[in-house]
Amino acid sequence: MTTTARPVAVIGAGTMGHALALVHALGGHPVRLYDNDPGALARAPGLMEAALATIREAGEAPPGWDEARLAEAVAIVPEIAQAADGAWLVVEAVAEDAEVKRQVFAALDAHAPADAIFASNTSMLDIFPLVPTRRAPRTLIAHWYTPPYLIDLVDVVAGPATDPAVVETVRALYAGFGKHPIVLRRFVPGFIANRIQAAIGLEVNALLDAGVAGPAEIDDSIRHGLALRMALMGHLMKADFTGLGLSRKILANRSYTPPVPTGRCAELERRVDAGHSGVATGAGWYDYGGRSAAELFRERDRQLFALKQAVRAVSPLPGTPTDGE
Repeated sequence: MTTTARPVAVIGAGTMGHALALVHALGGHPVRLYDNDPGALARAPGLMEAALATIREAGEAPPGWDEARLAEAVAIVPEIAQAADGAWLVVEAVAEDAEVKRQVFAALDAHAPADAIFASNTSMLDIFPLVPTRRAPRTLIAHWYTPPYLIDLVDVVAGPATDPAVVETVRALYAGFGKHPIVLRRFVPGFIANRIQAAIGLEVNALLDAGVAGPAEIDDSIRHGLALRMALMGHLMKADFTGLGLSRKILANRSYTPPVPTGRCAELERRVDAGHSGVATGAGWYDYGGRSAAELFRERDRQLFALKQAVRAVSPLPGTPTDGE
């Protein structure tokens, strides 16, 4: 039986889970979506329909996709056994809690086929000690970024006992979806993009607390200084164009001292304490003028799709994008 004829189980229907169900369905797989929270399951169809509408509006959906086809492709099931039964791939997208994941993997072990692949969407946890030993050869991490129907990066990470053939199967699957899977050589919490983002966040918080600049000036520095070049070249290719000799001199001069992590940002604390926690509350670092969170997320997705399509249209610079060694 081919993998496309066997269902994918998605465990967890929250922010990532419902969107991952949509991604796998658009990739040609029947999906069974389960969550132990009936409310999350009830909300999932509407969230998937709204995301599909945005994808179609951007011209990024496969032909023939509408709400009716989505309802056929993704089954909402009330029991984890129903989701796992016959699944060739099980996508775990539950809370970032080790004990919760351990319990989920134990339940999946009891109900999933012996040859099922377990793919965890964990962002920080080392899930490999949490998986039953007999499942270890067919378990890996496949970490997505929100919203996964728009952001193409997928971190694929093997555990100590993962069969390399399983890693290649998952990498090829997501590449076939039009995504950009990156296979890491070993597990590190946060993978690559989130660790770089954390370093940026640490510096941004320090600049805010030091009163060097405000949110708009910092964001403009990123948009107009860093992001344009990084979208085309990343960081290391950009360094090639600058010259590695200069990079070596900058390192030797030690002219930059990174902030010391303190675990807090006074400016952030002030805004959160005032009830300004972001788009969901109508204000965070910025005031969104009473626009609803749903409207703002839709507009963000429309703009990201437009940017993604523009970057896609640019011919890549010469060079080997996967490994410069």
